[in-house]
Amino acid sequence: MKSIPKFGLSLILCFGAGFIGSIFTKMSVNTWYLGLLKPHLSPPNWIFAPVWNFIYFLLAVAFYKIWTSEFLVQRKRAMRIFCGQLFLNVVWSAVFFGLRSPYLGFLVMILLLVAIVWTIVYFRRISKQTSYLLYPYLAWVCFASYLNYSLWILNH
Repeated sequence: MKSIPKFGLSLILCFGAGFIGSIFTKMSVNTWYLGLLKPHLSPPNWIFAPVWNFIYFLLAVAFYKIWTSEFLVQRKRAMRIFCGQLFLNVVWSAVFFGLRSPYLGFLVMILLLVAIVWTIVYFRRISKQTSYLLYPYLAWVCFASYLNYSLWILNH
């Protein structure tokens, strides 16, 4: 490992975003969210925390690998794009759970998907292997998009 402090900061960045998002989630998950009609493929609530923790760990590892890469110009841009998608990740929680708006949440989710793909493209320019760490995140957010869209349609 090239830099333990950078890895630690990468973990703090990613899990910090998850923590901020969880503040909004906790406001509604046991109240408003319970009353929503759910799609057939909706998983049990307990599955979300372990999946997100796994994803945030992969994101932290990917961010660390880019941060410690030798491609300075590409690295800076990739790190900014990464932080942008992470910001949208938090915004989604604030909009969907905080504002209790599946419609606006879905719009943010579309932006988040674009930002994730953009991040993968930029990470791939630096390290193809590192970009692969973002694929489970992309897959999960695609599934979450289906859930978000379904919740919007079923409950409006």
